Amino acid sequence: MKEKEEDWTLVIKPSSGLFDLQLREVWRYRDLLQMFVRRDFVAVYKQTILGPIWFFLQPLFTTITFTIVFGNIAGISTDGVPPLLFYMAGIVGWNYFSECLTTTSNTFIQNANIFGKVYFPRLIMPLSIVVSNLLKFGVQFVLFLVLLAYYVFAGSGVQPNWAVVLVPFLVLLMAALGLGFGMLISAMTTKYRDMKFLITFGVQLAMYASPVIYPISTLPEKYKLYILANPMSSIIETFRYAFLGEGTFNWMYLGYSTLFAAVILVLGIVVFNKVEKSFMDTV
Repeated sequence: MKEKEEDWTLVIKPSSGLFDLQLREVWRYRDLLQMFVRRDFVAVYKQTILGPIWFFLQPLFTTITFTIVFGNIAGISTDGVPPLLFYMAGIVGWNYFSECLTTTSNTFIQNANIFGKVYFPRLIMPLSIVVSNLLKFGVQFVLFLVLLAYYVFAGSGVQPNWAVVLVPFLVLLMAALGLGFGMLISAMTTKYRDMKFLITFGVQLAMYASPVIYPISTLPEKYKLYILANPMSSIIETFRYAFLGEGTFNWMYLGYSTLFAAVILVLGIVVFNKVEKSFMDTV
């Protein structure tokens, strides 16, 4: 007697091609994504005294330090913008990118126990990191807006302009760059653990290759091309231009950052999906 075929509600099978990104599968598990976001946001400061207040203190203390060291002692120009506003604008954007990159780069190592026990699209984990960091960025962005409002009403001459409509797109670019680079590095750390030490050091150095503490307009011509080769440079400069009215805004520079972010994101997803099939053998 022929057995009755079973009606399966879920079939788990390996991706069939290199560019099979399984984005539809990620959408099906969006509830799990929300759960991971909530976990990441709550767990970090759950047993701290100040809790989410650290979201405000970190950029505030960094801004004050940069103002004293680079503004007062080193005398680096801020294009006439109040130093506190200038440094805060760069720090808020850079923090979001660097947090996405460094945290995502440890995805396989930190979640090996979960990955080895239960199935879900592995891409959910780095995506949850980017979204939870977006909440942190939102808190710090509010702090920046409060500081901006104070200087605007104080008559400092700082005025936001039409480019503020590009801010959501700039945030998307920062997320794409952090996610793409983070997934590439995460794939490499499954075999080379030294990468996690190198990335922490590398991100700190990369900040000085970005216009976080200086405006591009003050750079000698022979160095501008190298700094603009960093895709974060035009993003930070456009962010400053939108809110402070000062900065090097150029559609071509922004287009380069957009193309770079798209390529690195797709490459990161492809490599991440490829490595996740066998990473348990090396972690």
